Amino acid sequence: MSRPLSPPAAELLDTLRDWVAAEALRPLDRALTRFIAVQGGETDVAVLLAVALASERNGHGHVCLDLRGVLSQPGGLLGQLRDDEAPSVQVRQALAARLEGLELADWRARLARSPAVSDWLGARTDDGVSPLVLAGSAAQPLLYLRRYWHYENRIRAGIRQRLRQPLNVDLIQLRRQLAGLFGPAPPDTPDPDWQRLACALAARSAFFIITGGPGTGKTTTVVRLLAVLQGLAVAGGAPPLRIELAAPTGKAAARLNASIAGQVRQLVGHQAPDGSIPTQVKTLHRLLGTRPDSRGFRHHAAHPLAADVVVVDEASMVDVELMARLLEALRPDARLILLGDKDQLSSVEAGAVLGDLCRRAVDAHYRPEVVDWLAAATGQRVPPPLSATDGTDLDQAVVMLRQSYRFRAQGGIGALASLVNAPDREDPPGQTRLRATLALFAAEAGRQERDLGVITLRRLADPADPGLRDLVVTGYGGEDSYLRLMPRQYPGDHADQAALDTWARGLLEAQQGFQLLTPLRQGPWGVEGLNPSIIEHLRGAGLLAAAGGQRQWFAGRPVLVTRNDYGLNLMNGDIGLTLSVPAGTAGGGQVLRVAFPTVDGGVRWVLPSRLQAVETVFAMTVHKSQGSEFWHTALLLPDKANPVLTRELLYTAITRAKAHFTLLYSRDEVLGEALRRRVERVSGLQGDGWADPSAVAP
Repeated sequence: MSRPLSPPAAELLDTLRDWVAAEALRPLDRALTRFIAVQGGETDVAVLLAVALASERNGHGHVCLDLRGVLSQPGGLLGQLRDDEAPSVQVRQALAARLEGLELADWRARLARSPAVSDWLGARTDDGVSPLVLAGSAAQPLLYLRRYWHYENRIRAGIRQRLRQPLNVDLIQLRRQLAGLFGPAPPDTPDPDWQRLACALAARSAFFIITGGPGTGKTTTVVRLLAVLQGLAVAGGAPPLRIELAAPTGKAAARLNASIAGQVRQLVGHQAPDGSIPTQVKTLHRLLGTRPDSRGFRHHAAHPLAADVVVVDEASMVDVELMARLLEALRPDARLILLGDKDQLSSVEAGAVLGDLCRRAVDAHYRPEVVDWLAAATGQRVPPPLSATDGTDLDQAVVMLRQSYRFRAQGGIGALASLVNAPDREDPPGQTRLRATLALFAAEAGRQERDLGVITLRRLADPADPGLRDLVVTGYGGEDSYLRLMPRQYPGDHADQAALDTWARGLLEAQQGFQLLTPLRQGPWGVEGLNPSIIEHLRGAGLLAAAGGQRQWFAGRPVLVTRNDYGLNLMNGDIGLTLSVPAGTAGGGQVLRVAFPTVDGGVRWVLPSRLQAVETVFAMTVHKSQGSEFWHTALLLPDKANPVLTRELLYTAITRAKAHFTLLYSRDEVLGEALRRRVERVSGLQGDGWADPSAVAP
């Protein structure tokens, strides 16, 4: 039943309305706060403010609200919803005034007394219905929207249950399997073969993470691991394991599908039965079984997947909700293996699951008994700095691959990625990270060594700079670009479907030759401003037909799906290419169709009119580029500092490039700010709960 608002609550809601108008708060955030006040009868403005901020933080990718962090660093809250605008000074001042005088212990106590909050932190009881949950620790209280608290607990419980499963491994058989895949055990060296160590360690765990940067061999390692697991199963007299491969997006699934198939072909003669290692990759949504118009899936705890092993690539893109759904859908005895780069940008939705789980991966923290077991299994010893007596169960289930087989460390893309991503303690002596980055670009100028990966730096005055026009015309209009190949390789108006499919597959592959990335969506430096200007540049160069009656849809338009479409079996992040194909009617002529790659190497053709949630991606946000790789990637930085500019964003953009990376920027201080700032997403998974079983709710 609705209750009248108290004057302080009404005044706060008026303030929240102002914040919504200033685009520092979502209407949803205020609506939730009003619901708690009106329907729940909450009158304490400190509680209502916490509700609004918890919802606001969730909209910016955080799983929960860190109360201590709010009081110590309030400037990080109420980020502008438009990424091309600076945060409102007035809004920040109003928030500071609201927080002034609040103390952590008092704020926590007021939340604990609220009927809208379940005080798991203090009473460790749960009424099961309160919309918010107070958890975390006394030193770091965390306020959750209930469903996100459930997601985290399900993730923790699902992982812990697997970490504590005793998996006995026959050491003799394991050594035999490893020798067949990697060759004889090498002598003990200070720099061990981390791929071999990963396969050995993963063989004894029902949950495992393989993380590493570009070219470190994550796919190679997991294929060999699957061969080890199948070989051990066969040697033990068990039937072959049922294995499922998955990735968050169709693009990532298609890329994994291609790379896995090549790796499996190299396993000829291994003890794993033929066909026991799958080469078909599904999207996670398809694996779990999407249900239209529902957040649920066909597979869940009561109807689990039949798989014995599930492998998920590009796990950094998996948000907290989807990871919880996946763990729920696994049988209790099923293995889960996650692959991904812990240093990439986190998922678009709330959470940074892979990053949280890999927070201690650099220093490993392997227990002495695990180090001894690895030495017995592989003939190699983990370096002493990576061993620790305080290692958690989770630490023993994470391996970080440390050697790039794509790029040498001495220069180029590999050196740039390492410099951008290095911890603060590894800042170059006597140099800022900015000066070191600019010096690296200067040293690499003119170098064309492909095994290093070419890096180039260009200054631009603004998005109308001729340098940007020349870059996109050259990038999208090179001799081997899809825009050149599209008319050149067209199979003709009378071509059959097979010929059209072959033509489209070739163009989709060529589309990966060049990609312009930007951190922003809005404004002249964002995709909304850049894409129209790029289209005009390409039309001016004769690479695209002049605008006709169909201004939105035209041959050569690359599009990205922005919302899951279960009817078309297209997922958020899938990229397609608009092509002119024969109409197939008596009158002849051509019509537009959008070609999307399928995970099995085929092509799905879709009518443009059926695509309700797509955007042009001549320019693409860095977030949307995750799961993709391009031969040449160019990143355009804006002319003003922005909270979205972080090391993780730079690193992700750099590592999308397979052979050539170009950085376009206008001001040193903007690049310097991006090199200083790190992404920090608040969650309970990054705490010490892995060492404390009581930290998980029943």
